[in-house]
Amino acid sequence: MGYPFFQPLLIPTLNANSLEKDGYWKSHSNEFDTYWQTRAEEAAKDNKAAYFKDPYSVSGNFTSSVSELIIGKDKRRNLKGKKNHDGPCMATNPIDRCWRCDPNWADNRMKLADCVQGFGRNTVGGKGGKYYVVTDSSDENMVDLKPGTLRHAVTRDGPLWIIFERSMVITLKQELIMTSNKTIDGRGVDVYISGGAGFTLQFINNVIIHGIKVYDISVHGGGMIRDSETHYGFRTQSDGDGISIFGSSNIWVDHVSMRNCYDGLIDVIMGSTAITISNSHFTDHNEAMLFGASDSYGADKIMQVTLAFNHFGKRLIQRMPRCRHGFFHVVNNDYTHWEMYAIGGSKNPTIISEGNRFIGPDDINAKQITKREYSPESVWSAWQWRSINDEYMNGAYFVQSGPELVNRPFSRFDMIKAKPGTYVGRLTRYAGSLKCRTGKPC
Repeated sequence: MGYPFFQPLLIPTLNANSLEKDGYWKSHSNEFDTYWQTRAEEAAKDNKAAYFKDPYSVSGNFTSSVSELIIGKDKRRNLKGKKNHDGPCMATNPIDRCWRCDPNWADNRMKLADCVQGFGRNTVGGKGGKYYVVTDSSDENMVDLKPGTLRHAVTRDGPLWIIFERSMVITLKQELIMTSNKTIDGRGVDVYISGGAGFTLQFINNVIIHGIKVYDISVHGGGMIRDSETHYGFRTQSDGDGISIFGSSNIWVDHVSMRNCYDGLIDVIMGSTAITISNSHFTDHNEAMLFGASDSYGADKIMQVTLAFNHFGKRLIQRMPRCRHGFFHVVNNDYTHWEMYAIGGSKNPTIISEGNRFIGPDDINAKQITKREYSPESVWSAWQWRSINDEYMNGAYFVQSGPELVNRPFSRFDMIKAKPGTYVGRLTRYAGSLKCRTGKPC
């Protein structure tokens, strides 16, 4: 491909069950030394800067772009092509339309950074930096890192666009602690993060994770682990999340396939914000996503997350997501399986469910999509949980609350006019890790 090889320089983790206990931050703050306390203060400034003061405008803009793609200016569906590459490329949603049909994507990988939408729309990852080619799937030494490994790549200073020389299975011996301004780009090969620990994005910003598979993630014991070129320190036991986003901002997770992690698939906690999770496929898990760790942690009020074009598939039970405090735009996702509920929360989160398809389970007692926790109806009835043009199937139903959305934030110009939920199968058709091959559209 002709990429320059970046010559590497030689030079308290969480458990989600305990996350939900009030006072988490107070009880665990002593795990952070001066270095991590400084990182936390810097990240808090970045998170505040990434916060959108008018979140409705962001979600409204997103809705308009989806509407234009689906309906088109002539109000006819603009969905052509075949599922395989024998026919024209079919980029079925506005994020994919930005890059997927370019057969020369491999020569212009960083164009991907221009395609994110939603609350994470300012994320550019490693754009503008060098390419780092991962050549070695091993993960042995946690401090004196081996050049060419994924762990070595994600702990380097400055922006990097990380790609892979070949298909590989990477079993992480401990949590993979990343630094800011990184893109992990698995396109063109098959990258499996499996059988070990998961990703930790703690007190950082500007990260893209794209085109990989993450599954069978387990708890690991901790110890001395490098988290940057110039620092390593002692970490407690990892939590078993696939991707843990902790006090971080401007994060985009796209076209990732995930299943069977010890704790959550993706957790977003401790004041994280400006996050988009899109085009991904989730299966085989109990508590899929936790957005907000503790009822008592009010700093999560700045949390803003977009969930778009994802497929929540087989053998999922609950938390798709489970939210606290913040603002969550859940748009054009396909919910084909749950056993308890799909979307839940506590502590007055704003949840705008728009254009999703919800196929209820056969269990007559689990048809309700929503679940409010730890509050009586006299309290949660004021929470802003609205369903806009969702499609309900097999008896599924969404219990709305809060004042009806009139004029602003969603004007008639922002709304998708044809029931968008009926198009979700097409919009999410390519959810999950893609089979991208050089010289062909993905």
